[in-house]
Amino acid sequence: MRRWWRSRDALSRVRRWLLLRALPGVLVLVVLFLVNGVLDGWVSAYNLLVGIDSPGNAKTKWCAWLLSVTGWAAVPAFIGGFVGYLVTQQIDSHRQNDLDVILAELRGASVPTQQPPGP
Repeated sequence: MRRWWRSRDALSRVRRWLLLRALPGVLVLVVLFLVNGVLDGWVSAYNLLVGIDSPGNAKTKWCAWLLSVTGWAAVPAFIGGFVGYLVTQQIDSHRQNDLDVILAELRGASVPTQQPPGP
């Protein structure tokens, strides 16, 4: 278990985010969906998750409110975080030079060169 925990730094940014940040949130969402599905029915749980039905109309309001708020706030956040990491990964893969190399080239280009004296 310790070796697995130490090896997390070797993962790509997307996989590390999915494992350490998104997985606990998805597990909470799944548990809320399962509890709501058992208590109120699976169609009601789905409708609450996607925002079709109001949690005020459910039989078990406490669980319905938790599922509804999670579906409203957490699901778009997970999708946005995942897409953000994918876009960052694509941008990083297109960079060919390190930032220090680029800055050194720019500094070298900005230094005026000596002109040979005229006749």
